[in-house]
Amino acid sequence: MPAPPRSLCLLRLSALGDVTHVVPLVRTMRQAWPETAITWVIGTGEFKLLEGLPGVEFLVYDKRSGVGGMLALRRTLRERRFDALLQMQVALRANLLSACIPAERRIGYDASRSKDLHGLFVDERIPDRPGIHVLDAIGSFCEPLGIVQTDVAWNMPVPESAHAWARAQWPDDGTPTLVVSPCSSHVLRNWRAERYAAVADHAASKGWRVVLCGGRSALERSTSDAIIAAMRTPALDLVGKDTLKQLPALLARADLVMTPDSGPTHIANAMGAKVLGLHAPSNPRRSGPYSDLRYCVDRYDDAARKFLGKPADALPWGTKIEREGAMDLVTVDDAIAALERFCSDRRAGRY
Repeated sequence: MPAPPRSLCLLRLSALGDVTHVVPLVRTMRQAWPETAITWVIGTGEFKLLEGLPGVEFLVYDKRSGVGGMLALRRTLRERRFDALLQMQVALRANLLSACIPAERRIGYDASRSKDLHGLFVDERIPDRPGIHVLDAIGSFCEPLGIVQTDVAWNMPVPESAHAWARAQWPDDGTPTLVVSPCSSHVLRNWRAERYAAVADHAASKGWRVVLCGGRSALERSTSDAIIAAMRTPALDLVGKDTLKQLPALLARADLVMTPDSGPTHIANAMGAKVLGLHAPSNPRRSGPYSDLRYCVDRYDDAARKFLGKPADALPWGTKIEREGAMDLVTVDDAIAALERFCSDRRAGRY
């Protein structure tokens, strides 16, 4: 084992799914180096999700603060110097912010994943391994420091009060529960409301409870209203009623979570819930639920052929196909088949 670093700084501002992927890396480093001081520069909403993560000092950067917020971070850190900075975000804002963090070593992404001048802000790079999940790419940031992430564990910091709130939302009566989180922040990854409604009605016809969840944005409210209006059966509407601390507890109570490629995909997976992921613009092998892809709908190859004129295997790893109509390649029958696979596996003890 190499000598433990005295201090590390992690820079990953957003988004909810990506910061969830960082948690196993923190666990790995904390286990290897229990005395190392770990500081994480993180976004405002993401901090609300991960506040209380043991052994981590959080420095919150509000994206709305712009250059002023960057200079404030620089002042905060002017008397400190980290042994290493793990620069885990390639967006220009994050690259500029990284310049305000003093560190002996500056570790960033490999050249194939760099953009927005990322290479100018780092002096070491993680290995270039095409074909791996985003979580594994983030996990490889500890390798230049001399350790390897071999185990993936989240243990999300969810207080008992959040679990108590989630338990109060519906009875623990043995009824299987489908939680529908219909919106991604990338609107071209979102599915049609009437299709969600059709799958939800199918689940209800099989004796399932249907729960809708989501944030407080106008898009999430209008989408959920459209789903409820199109359904023939009632659903429990929790959209806009939970906090970012309560969301993981809520998803953990689901038997199955139906969602596009979104933050709730990865939060649900981290909490041990199975995910019925809806994928066409993005590759589920790269950005789907890390632990179990069995119940995902994968139309990524169809989208590649239709919109880019080539099979998915011929595309650079990580290519997004966020085009109008891409999600229409995911059919109601696809999602119902995924739901039925889950039911069959549960009956057979393969859950």
